[in-house]
Amino acid sequence: MSVSKTKILVVDDEPSAVEILEMHLTEKHFDVRSAVDAKGLSEMLGSFRPEIVILDIRLPDADGLDLLKTLRAKGDGPQVIMVTAFHDMATTIEAIKRGAFEYITKPIDLDDLDAAIGRAIELSHTRERTEGLAINGLHEVESMELIGKTKKMKEIFKTIGILSNNRVTVLIEGETGTGKELVARAIHYHGPFKDEPFIAINCSAIVENLLESELFGHERGAFTGATALKKGKFEMAGRGSILLDEICEMPFGLQAKLLRFLQDREFTRVGGEKTISSDARVIASTNRQTMAMVRTGGFREDLYYRLSVTTITIPPLRERLADIPLLVEHLLKKINRSLDTRVDSVEAQTLGTLAEYDWPGNVRQLENLLTCAVMHTRGNSLRDEVIARLLDEERSKTGGHGEILCKDDGEEDSPADEKERIVNALQTAKWHYGKASEILGMSYPTLKKRIKKYDIPLKPRKQSLS
Repeated sequence: MSVSKTKILVVDDEPSAVEILEMHLTEKHFDVRSAVDAKGLSEMLGSFRPEIVILDIRLPDADGLDLLKTLRAKGDGPQVIMVTAFHDMATTIEAIKRGAFEYITKPIDLDDLDAAIGRAIELSHTRERTEGLAINGLHEVESMELIGKTKKMKEIFKTIGILSNNRVTVLIEGETGTGKELVARAIHYHGPFKDEPFIAINCSAIVENLLESELFGHERGAFTGATALKKGKFEMAGRGSILLDEICEMPFGLQAKLLRFLQDREFTRVGGEKTISSDARVIASTNRQTMAMVRTGGFREDLYYRLSVTTITIPPLRERLADIPLLVEHLLKKINRSLDTRVDSVEAQTLGTLAEYDWPGNVRQLENLLTCAVMHTRGNSLRDEVIARLLDEERSKTGGHGEILCKDDGEEDSPADEKERIVNALQTAKWHYGKASEILGMSYPTLKKRIKKYDIPLKPRKQSLS
């Protein structure tokens, strides 16, 4: 098959879009036809038999995703490049799961389109020599809280779509606050075992002996305090997924036992002799440079290669500043729901101010700042002066690094001030300690220590109205 004879069918209900693509592809010496709806597509499949279909996701008489499923039902069908004006993750993942070769958003970058066509032609050549490879998926899923429209994020969405159809181990790398657990959850909940448990364990938060027991369980009497048999997370997960967060902090000795599990899919409980099998999928995440730790002897090389069958690197927020408007909209909805507030607009200048900051704490830091800003907002509009003040405080007090702590204007905290901040946050969160932690930018254990330090009542006292 030569490039000059490659048949391409363009399906889009916008005449101007069809005209531009036909002209461009004809100049590239492709054999091009077009259709404006599903009926025209069906007719062309019989008479024209395209090798590549460029398909709009929205047609007047059909859903492009449903058409994609039909086109990819047979392994020898055309390669499908989906085109859409929508940037959301769920649609991207679903398109890849249903067999789309590529997913391109409008306005179409013709260079990106040319590159996608070139890859599709190469795959067609490969398919002539070997059996075809199709990525299929049938499950409808809920949208996950992972937001982005930049090229790097869209590539991650596509990877999630591919990974949801298999059970390979995955290593997710990224700075603190970039959303590594959200990616792991998306992989799990878009897969065929989404109804099985998803279990996350922070390897840096549990001492070695207890971490081994948490993962693999223990027998009664295995150690002091082991008064009963306990099943580990790998046993409890069934065919679900286990996220090993901060995997690089796992003790070296335990790394060897994890490696054996990944090789054999079997383990024994602490203090036990019985061999237990597990089909749990392992997803690992870290904010460290794993390969650098391997080189310095801080992490097992053989375990690294077992975990990184597929590696996803999440970009820091400073490398995807174009996503800030989408993130602000999403996070404000979340914050309003959590705090029962009604901040439903943002001054135009505010988005520019947010884009000028480098966000060392990434999306988590952005959420903390917006939470503080909402607490200081009077009315329904998020004002630039509030955001600018909070960012100035962050730069002056932390050198631009670390978490945003929601404080009163410009003053260093005395013990009395800190206690007042904590009480205010608890009241705002209706004494929900997890939500109060988010408002304050504190970890939950730190909040509990402060509550004890300042002798703050664990439950609010009822007060009479005067």
